[in-house]
Amino acid sequence: MDSAERDQRFDRATELFDGLNAREVSVVALTWVDNSGITRTKSVPLRRLAHAAAHGVGASPVFDVFLFDDWIIQGRFAGGPVGDLRLHPDLDRLTVLAGQPGWAWAPADRHFQSGVPYPMDQRLQARKARQNLADRGLTAKAGFEIEWCVGKTGTDDWVPATSGAAYGHARQVELSDYCVDLLNALDQQNVEVLQFHPEYAAGQFEVSTAPEDPLAAADTAVLVRETIRAVTMRHGMRPSFSPKVINGGVGNGGHLHLSVWRDGTNLFAGFQDEAKQFTAGVLNHIRALCAIGCPSLASYLRLVPHTWSAPFVAWGEENRETSLRLIQDNLEIKCFDLTANPYLVVAGVIAAGLDGIATQASLPEGLNVDPALLDGIPRLPTSLKEAVEEFEKDTVLTEAFGNELAGTIADVRRGEMERYKDASPQGIANVTRWRH
Repeated sequence: MDSAERDQRFDRATELFDGLNAREVSVVALTWVDNSGITRTKSVPLRRLAHAAAHGVGASPVFDVFLFDDWIIQGRFAGGPVGDLRLHPDLDRLTVLAGQPGWAWAPADRHFQSGVPYPMDQRLQARKARQNLADRGLTAKAGFEIEWCVGKTGTDDWVPATSGAAYGHARQVELSDYCVDLLNALDQQNVEVLQFHPEYAAGQFEVSTAPEDPLAAADTAVLVRETIRAVTMRHGMRPSFSPKVINGGVGNGGHLHLSVWRDGTNLFAGFQDEAKQFTAGVLNHIRALCAIGCPSLASYLRLVPHTWSAPFVAWGEENRETSLRLIQDNLEIKCFDLTANPYLVVAGVIAAGLDGIATQASLPEGLNVDPALLDGIPRLPTSLKEAVEEFEKDTVLTEAFGNELAGTIADVRRGEMERYKDASPQGIANVTRWRH
């Protein structure tokens, strides 16, 4: 980032000031998502936005080794009190927050003080993956399904805020004003919602957003989740995005939908050869991808058969128990959850899929039955330890992320394993419930 670009950023933010001020914005939250899937932030008064856009806001690189419970480890490539980075807001994504009056939001990219992009920045990884697609004449469209459970306040235990049946309209009637306020807030923030409905678990809802550029889709996933949090709390309730709100119950997923395009044609429409190769690449790397998309101890309380969590290394057309589900015009990665960093998710899946295209990987036969009813269908990792081991030996993914980021991801996962090595499954559910 040279002085000319800094001046351009400063001028752009200055031009935005009057419009934001007229909408009574006082503060702008600059967010990034760490390796444990927590959205971290530093905020600036509106009058400091132009300075932040040009020169950034200071943030320690130690955040790369924060665990989900804010415990800090010493990693091989990050940790300790030395060093500083700069958060630069992406003004193209600047959004006035309907659920937080007086606030605006922008996702931030992390740079060194010199202006050079920080190689361990997760959002920059998603940007790089998008460029890797473009270098091969491809584009992609992506979107996340966001699932959450609405609980009562006044306790850290799980007490659902509704009693309506799974998928039942009664649940929406009970929380009618809440549902309307949430959808209105998303609409005011220019988030296009495809559908909204009660889900299976007690107090659970789901919202699906329209497909976008992969980087934009990850940004939207952050914005939607924080909007859900804000609106839920304004209604006197608490949202949980945990993969297991209670041990033994149905958990929250964070499914990724993705299609790949060449010359304006969706390769997944008709499931063309390159789409098959891309799918084969994702399937070949899906066990290692679990360290990215199912990155918490609680993830493996969710990934069990007969719960529609898709815990098998398989694909199928409209099959909800295979980790990859082929839909009419896109691929759904069903095993992922919302303890994941969405930027790492899109970057990892794109890297795996492009490897499939580059190697012309062969896709095995799809399954049209529940994999649990068949012998010999391999499982996804059944523990975080197993997922990390798969990730570390997957050279496609570790090279895509770079040695330092890949190593730090593994360090964070192992830090959480060590910290909660004596915890029971319910204990893990308890400590994870309200963190993400």
